[in-house]
Amino acid sequence: MLAVASTIKLIAEIALLALLGQWLLGLLAGAKKEQNLFYQILQIMTRPFVSVARLLTPKLVLDRHVPLVAFLLLIFIWLGATIYKIQTCLQIGVELCK
Repeated sequence: MLAVASTIKLIAEIALLALLGQWLLGLLAGAKKEQNLFYQILQIMTRPFVSVARLLTPKLVLDRHVPLVAFLLLIFIWLGATIYKIQTCLQIGVELCK
């Protein structure tokens, strides 16, 4: 179960960093962000998470706010996986968690 928690935590970390990078690159690129190759790559990486967030949110949430919802959901998933990993390590012993 420790491997599952570590895997979920790692996927959440990668997705969080991709969403953060996409947001920062969007700030730097401005209106031409859709034409930026790196922005498009980050958008492809985050598309599954944003799509799940779109399914979970009501239709009244604007499409431009859905990546923020995905970011917040991923933070909660990361926190849950981290707490679970810490509890598992405390149960089996810190020596086995290395």
